[in-house]
Amino acid sequence: MKRLITFLIIIIAIIQINGQQKRAMTVEDMWNMKRIGAFDISPDGKTIAFEATTFNMESNKGNSDIWLIDSDGKNLRPLKNSEANESSPSFSPDGKSIAYSLKGNIWLCDLEGKNDLQLTNLYTGASGHIWSKDGKKILFVSSVYPECITQECNEQKDKAAEESKVKAKIFTELMYRHWNDWRGDKRSHLFLLDVETKEVIDVTLKSIYDVPPIALGGYIDYAISPDGKEIAFTMNTDKMLATSTNNDIFIINVPDIKKDSPTPYKKISKSLGNDNQPVYSPDGNHIAFRSMARAGFEADKQTLMLYNRTTGELRNLTDKLDISIGQVIWSPDGKYIYYNADNEVYQSIYRFDIATSENIIFVKDGVNADMKVSADGANIFFKRQQSTYPYEIFSLKTKGGGYTQITNINSDLLSQLQFGSFETFWCVGAESVNVESILIKPPFFDSKKKYPLIFLIHGGPQGNWADDFHFRWNLQLFASKGYVVIAPNPRGSTGYGQKFTDEISGDWGGKVYVDLMNTYDHAIATFNFIDPKNTFAAGASYG
Repeated sequence: MKRLITFLIIIIAIIQINGQQKRAMTVEDMWNMKRIGAFDISPDGKTIAFEATTFNMESNKGNSDIWLIDSDGKNLRPLKNSEANESSPSFSPDGKSIAYSLKGNIWLCDLEGKNDLQLTNLYTGASGHIWSKDGKKILFVSSVYPECITQECNEQKDKAAEESKVKAKIFTELMYRHWNDWRGDKRSHLFLLDVETKEVIDVTLKSIYDVPPIALGGYIDYAISPDGKEIAFTMNTDKMLATSTNNDIFIINVPDIKKDSPTPYKKISKSLGNDNQPVYSPDGNHIAFRSMARAGFEADKQTLMLYNRTTGELRNLTDKLDISIGQVIWSPDGKYIYYNADNEVYQSIYRFDIATSENIIFVKDGVNADMKVSADGANIFFKRQQSTYPYEIFSLKTKGGGYTQITNINSDLLSQLQFGSFETFWCVGAESVNVESILIKPPFFDSKKKYPLIFLIHGGPQGNWADDFHFRWNLQLFASKGYVVIAPNPRGSTGYGQKFTDEISGDWGGKVYVDLMNTYDHAIATFNFIDPKNTFAAGASYG
């Protein structure tokens, strides 16, 4: 008996020692994590191609490679693994090849990563490629001078600007810069590539408007109909772009597109607010897109609109839902639309039944994005992150059975790290409205100790703190230095209904201030492990 007790004590001690070998995350750890970007699922649903980027702090550079993995999570192998930055993999509709981005243009290779073929060779580059259903065309975007018809014209204008001794810029419109991006004279145009002949045509030739728009766009802001005869895209044609949110949906007939002359387009959206992300139904009879009702407001509720291509009728499918729609994808049978949306501290996945308007939540927790549905409709593949890991690829069975993790590319590094627990709590804010906050304790938390507090205030102001692994505002990294982290979602936050989001407008020092102060007071009174004399507030500014 004594030997058994001694043996158990030794085992417990070993477990404790092994547990203590984990360490808190550092900045270096965060930058050493691989980041999954674009991904695609093969037409037969058996293979996933995904982009993964690694960073080198010494060289201050990142490098993207393309990997393949079976859809059951087995057989991880490289497709393109070099220092050349291959990205944006997309299976051809026949499943025999993969289009990808390399050196600013579109290339094609087989499923072994061999037999490379350059599809575009444009001076202005090509990005954001999507296939037509028959695999004969590819849509993409490129930044060009609107007055230029040829690539030679674009190159000559760039060369003249570079050689000119005059470096001053003259701006004739208020939208001369968006955040830290100086607009200049070029505009993003939509192009159509013939895969067989490699002929490239500027779909929005000579347009002074950007496709996709410079801001407030959707997941992807252009699409080609299943029969390949029509293109839908998002564009803002308002004269005062700096004060406009009036993105609209336009359609253009592919047979009408000419190489050397502009092609007429037709507007199908009607709202004066932000319309974006057109997606054709599988049968091609409808276009779904997102729409905001109010002009000039960036954070209005995104409703789901349905456009009938035969009658021109517009229907608002989700006007009765107090949910702002995110990414939109159709089920292959056209009966459902899957979407994601902010939902408290999560970004959840939903299914909307078009015939009955039934709205079902499929995945509530975590932050879930970039959905792809398998050709048979049985599975949804998506990227998922939480506060304890960056994006990985998961699959979800549409008929029930939960979700499964497919990739785990940071497992070795994550296994070394001890994260703080992720919790949420509610308190009463202004006008007796409940306010939710995230609480993260330091790694190796000891309830008998007192810890300094970091009280984080998010900017936007319409946004939210979420259960995510943010590479700019990483809550776990704050906590790793021995802080308790509280991240409140006061008035103005998304995911709590449109009224809650709206109630910061024109009231920045009002209800939102009460929400924040009540949250702080509640935390100090409730959590005895917080040192009230050692508190730090940080956050992005509102506005």
